[in-house]
Amino acid sequence: MADHKFAVIVLAAGAGTRMRSKTPKVMHELAGLPLLGHALSTATALGGDHVIPVVRHERELIVDYISAFYPTAVIADQDDIPGTGRAVECGLEKLPADFDGTVVVTSGDVPLLDVATIQAMVESHVDGGFGATVLSARFDDPTGYGRIVRDADGHFAAIIEHRDASDSERAITEVNAGVYAFDAKALRENLASIGMENSQHEKYLTDVVAAERANGKKVQALTVLDNWLIAGINDRVQLGEVSAELNRRLCAAWQRAGVTIIDPSSTWLDVTVSLAEDVTILPGTILKGFTSVGRGSTIGPEVQMTDSQVGENATLVKAHVTTSKIGDGASVGPFAYLRPGTDLGADGKIGTFVETKNAKIGAGSKVPHLSYVGDAEIGVESNIGAGTIFANYDGVNKHRSTIGSHVRTGSHNTFVAPITIGDGAYTAAGTTVRKNVAAGELGMNLTPQRNIADWVINNRPGTKAADAAEKSKN
Repeated sequence: MADHKFAVIVLAAGAGTRMRSKTPKVMHELAGLPLLGHALSTATALGGDHVIPVVRHERELIVDYISAFYPTAVIADQDDIPGTGRAVECGLEKLPADFDGTVVVTSGDVPLLDVATIQAMVESHVDGGFGATVLSARFDDPTGYGRIVRDADGHFAAIIEHRDASDSERAITEVNAGVYAFDAKALRENLASIGMENSQHEKYLTDVVAAERANGKKVQALTVLDNWLIAGINDRVQLGEVSAELNRRLCAAWQRAGVTIIDPSSTWLDVTVSLAEDVTILPGTILKGFTSVGRGSTIGPEVQMTDSQVGENATLVKAHVTTSKIGDGASVGPFAYLRPGTDLGADGKIGTFVETKNAKIGAGSKVPHLSYVGDAEIGVESNIGAGTIFANYDGVNKHRSTIGSHVRTGSHNTFVAPITIGDGAYTAAGTTVRKNVAAGELGMNLTPQRNIADWVINNRPGTKAADAAEKSKN
């Protein structure tokens, strides 16, 4: 492969009407990437000379994605002439005129096709001197697929579309997988000569295969043993099926790499997730985006985490975490909501029914329960009392609060930002803090508690509370 020039054309121009969606088919997500992203990742990883996606439907959206994530790809636009043959022809126009290597054709809606399969196809194609190579597969129910017809010696003879096949041809279970390798020069010549005289009035790429054989060139069909590799997606049922299969493979790969996944069927992983050895994933966990988990950490049950980093030996239980950092030995949950910008230090704690946002919580500090911490910085080894609210929004602007190290705040505090609590300070239970508290001070509200004798007996006569009070007094 390294010594042979080749280009990859990725077909991504179709509307995908069977998806019944405003989103183009190739932009539907599978394990953290659009379908097209999977196809382009594979095409790029092959290391070919050129990667050319061919686009048309919802062009601007797709081009923006390609430009952002695959900037070396050269985009080709399919014109009004329909058909896979015309799409490839448009792709060829983006190749240098003197390019004389191999052209691989794949589809943007075949996400599981891998590098090894394409490499093997190209090597067989080049080493055998074939004019065209087609990938095929065997299906128990081949309805709708073009059939691979072979001669008496088992060699490739033709591709017959399902609607054009005879009863005996429809009984064939070997089908065209829609992945090809061609000699670039012959592909250009054949595409220029084939017409659109068919029931769909389209320029078929399969006609190039027939033309190569008619010209006396060798043509082969290579059968893949794993049908999932060439599974195309045309509707949401197929998207769900391929998604489940890819997730099963991802879980199995991580298990073999030293990760314990208790229930793969309820664990969902994106392809961009990174897990260290001795991580344990408990049921109901969803890890998305560029999430990484350090050695020895336990995630779950029922954790959803996106674009977040977890250190070693941390624990997360029943939590929703987005764009956050969790340090070594820290614990989160249950029922915690970590919004973007949360940074929990080593051995820190974000506990039950706690919400955080844009908050840096130092090593060993704890927000154990029933609190909201927004736009704040907390030092090391501090403890935030239950029911504490960081009132960070004045109705117009957000403001920050700074809590020092070794601070102890009472239950049911409200910190009205901007506010600063110094190192080693305390605040009393029920305090609304509107002024800074210096290091070592006790912050408290001065209104004394007043008890009115016999208020319930006098104001709620005949109630159970009044009766109980009267009985207690007597």
